[in-house]
Amino acid sequence: MDAGTGTPAHVEGVAAALDGASLTRVVVTHNHSDHASGAPHLAGRFSTPSFAKMPWPEKDARYAVAWQELGDGDGIAAGDTTLRVVHTPGHAPDHICLWHEETRTLFSGDLALAHTTVVIPASAHGDMAAYLDSLERVLALNPSQMLPAHGPVIEEPVMLLRAYLRHRRAREFEILQRLGREAATLAALTAAIYPGLPEALLPSAADGLLAHLIKLERDGRARRDEDVWMAG
Repeated sequence: MDAGTGTPAHVEGVAAALDGASLTRVVVTHNHSDHASGAPHLAGRFSTPSFAKMPWPEKDARYAVAWQELGDGDGIAAGDTTLRVVHTPGHAPDHICLWHEETRTLFSGDLALAHTTVVIPASAHGDMAAYLDSLERVLALNPSQMLPAHGPVIEEPVMLLRAYLRHRRAREFEILQRLGREAATLAALTAAIYPGLPEALLPSAADGLLAHLIKLERDGRARRDEDVWMAG
């Protein structure tokens, strides 16, 4: 699952893990470079694989493989069982998870991480409203464990998903409180909400706040005048 970045070490690591078996299919959770850019490298190293993902037409052509289209609810054969595609947009519009119903295991891509939150990049088609809906959808599955693309296994996913939702709602409340007191630019709002954050991390923080602001704007709870945001 996922093609990685295609570094020589990764490609040879896949070969070692296969231990002589064929690589037949690679399922990509979403078209961010750390998940999809290795596809051509895997295609060049192995003769048989197919590559499958949910379409993101504006992005998919940048990697020269023939993508097989996946849709929400599709079944993917995996050994003697089946994984089910669950469309979970927000982090990216094409983001999917794979659900193994028998063990209630979710291969969760970048939906959640064990020890931190996930950036919802408004500047790269991230969508906060869609992300919150995706968290709710996965929560309704009641998974027993989640296997993210980065970091350790999430052993208590229901607890984590609920904490994610509380965190996002609290951030939304904080934004509205600040805008209710004073209109602010995105940069000023970022500095106020993330005091002392290292400068290198500020662009990602601002991108995530922008995703919140756009959601609040759609909800009629915030508005903007050029680059200044205020309560709606």
